[in-house]
This record gives sequence, C-alpha cells and structure tokens, in this order.
Amino acid sequence: MLIRDVLRSKGHRVVTVTPDQTVLAAMRVLVQHQIGAVVVKAGEQVVGILSERDVLRLGAQDPSLLSTSLVGEVMTRNPVVGLADDQLDYVMNVMTENRIRHLPVMEDAELRGIISIGDVVNACRTHAEAENRHLRDYIVGVVA
Repeated sequence: MLIRDVLRSKGHRVVTVTPDQTVLAAMRVLVQHQIGAVVVKAGEQVVGILSERDVLRLGAQDPSLLSTSLVGEVMTRNPVVGLADDQLDYVMNVMTENRIRHLPVMEDAELRGIISIGDVVNACRTHAEAENRHLRDYIVGVVA
C-alpha cells in the first residue's frame, strides 16, 4: 500500500500557516481544525511544520511567548517529508525512527497532502483485515 492510497481515501486537504504568523494564531488554527500539526509555507514552498509539541514547549517555557513568538522561530525547519509513491511500511519506519507523528506528502515538488501516524496505522490495520478475510474465504472455499 502506498501513501497515495491513504490520501485517496483521506483527502488531499492540508491546513497551512505562514512563518510570520504568531504561534498563538497557529495554535488557534490547530484547535479550529482539530489537528495536531500544520505545514508552514512561504508562498508555495514548504519551509517547516508546527506541531502541538512545539506549541506546548513554548507555552511551558513562558505562556506569554505564544502571542509574541512567530511560527518561523518555533517550527521544525526542513521537515521530513514523504513521497506519494512511498510504501506504508517504509513510511512507518521513517516516522518511528524520526519520532514524528505527521508527514507532509510531496509529489513533483508540490505539497499533495499530509498523513499522521494514526492514518498509517489505520491503513495497515484495514489492509490486514481485508487480507485476513480473503485468506479465511479461501480456506473455507468461498469463491468471489
């Protein structure tokens, strides 16, 4: 299974912010869309990612910094990205090794979507369930 298969069912919509927005404004975007990370874009270029962890770390340091710090100062620069044709087992390893929960998906140097570790686990689970069903049907002799 490929990332593009996950995006086909999940959708390609990506919520983005700009590096010159305040972290507080970006935090409100996270809450409004009920998501755990936003891609940071300068024009059409992906320049970073801002996650709930980034916001929490800043807020724990000093809550007043949320309204004065800019996304570009706090975001993770040069984020790890996936390609639409990457296999999910590879992506799962990349996300685990890098300890990241969100992966922007690129294709032809353009942002095509974003997947979370939850999306990956759910896709793998669904695929395994379907495979198990086919195997059970085969053993029992059910012809499709």
